[in-house]
Amino acid sequence: MLSLYKNHTGQIEFPLNCSNRHFTLTCPSTYYPATYEPQDSSPKVCPEYFRWIHEDLRPWKSTGITREMLDRGKNYSTFKLVIVKGKAYVEKYRGTYQTRDVFTIWGILQLLRLYPGKVPDLELMFWCEDKPAVEKKDFELEGPKPISAPPVFHYCGSEDSLDIVFPDWTFWGWAETNIRPWEKMLESLIESNKKMKWKDRLPYAYWKGNLWSSPNRIPLRKCNVSHKHDWNARLYSLHWDDESQQGFKNSKLEDQCTHRYKIYMEGNAWSVSEKYILACDSMSLIIEPEYYDFFSRSMVPLKHYWPISINNMCSDIKFAVNWGNTHTSKAEAIGKGGSNFIQENLKMKFVYDYMFHLLSEYAKLLRFEPIVPKGALEICSETMACPMDGPIWKKFMVESMVKSPSDTLPCTMPPPNSYPQVRQEFLQKKEIIIGKVETWEDRGSWQ
Repeated sequence: MLSLYKNHTGQIEFPLNCSNRHFTLTCPSTYYPATYEPQDSSPKVCPEYFRWIHEDLRPWKSTGITREMLDRGKNYSTFKLVIVKGKAYVEKYRGTYQTRDVFTIWGILQLLRLYPGKVPDLELMFWCEDKPAVEKKDFELEGPKPISAPPVFHYCGSEDSLDIVFPDWTFWGWAETNIRPWEKMLESLIESNKKMKWKDRLPYAYWKGNLWSSPNRIPLRKCNVSHKHDWNARLYSLHWDDESQQGFKNSKLEDQCTHRYKIYMEGNAWSVSEKYILACDSMSLIIEPEYYDFFSRSMVPLKHYWPISINNMCSDIKFAVNWGNTHTSKAEAIGKGGSNFIQENLKMKFVYDYMFHLLSEYAKLLRFEPIVPKGALEICSETMACPMDGPIWKKFMVESMVKSPSDTLPCTMPPPNSYPQVRQEFLQKKEIIIGKVETWEDRGSWQ
């Protein structure tokens, strides 16, 4: 049995305990409280992007989710997660790239430790690849004989898909690229921003990554400086295999906040790089995305970023940099706006709160009683971290582990009844602003 104890502030703690070899096979009988009531019962209001939870679950609002719907999701999923009485069980269906599934499951286990006894019983399917799995065109969602889509959780969504968007694995670390868990990574980026004032940074648009990872990035290559053109962009190709052999000395994200402008470009789908780019204080140039993650849908052009058309990206990048270098105070404010959005709204507490509210709202739609799969093994922090091979994998797990229950309740969700009108007004506002920028670019002037 793993005993709980209180630290010097009187807060309950349950550290990782790998001293007992049995923990690598089975979970201890008591490894965190079954229930817990925080002392502070006045939670904050959730950030605006939490409203999108209602939209992502809307396809099942009128019908609910039956077991038949859930089971059809097996063909679209990497694993199935079951939570019953605060304990987690996993069935894996197929492998995935690197350790995405491992760190996704790890993150959910930390949610259970943060809010003991508060996450409802549920069963869900999860997809861990790049692109969304469930396409709208495959299902007749309306009409006399609607075909219900299987509910599948995933890291990103699009206008053409029905995937339920969930925080990606890198919030708990991306071991294969030596990117630390988000909480520590954000601290490093904030400290890096203090080292160089915005006006002292290089007056160009910066991008670094794998230019060959996706056909979507082929047009971006043409925007790099050459003897024929200077689009005000400085692009650097990165090969992760070479970086790994060199100890990742050229890929530290906290060393990449040296330009006034940073470019965000999708890969095969959305890119996890978005949050790191936005956190840099640089004015982010976001090339018209096809996909979205859970937080980015509430960002506003010219407040949090500068929009770049995918059809004219090189000339648009040049125009944006020229505009910014002419209107330095405004450009710096946009950079700060994006960085503040990330620093204030994407704290790990809010990431966990988003997970909590999404899973809670999802569980309300289930029209069956969640059950533990026959022969399934319970998983917990000990069974995942203690036997983990490779020191960096275990290091990131320990670094991102929740050691104590939250001292506050989850933030308060915006009410769903006001959502449709707010969403429509917000999208119209974004279209107007983007249209304004496009007019400036067409004229070649911002007058």
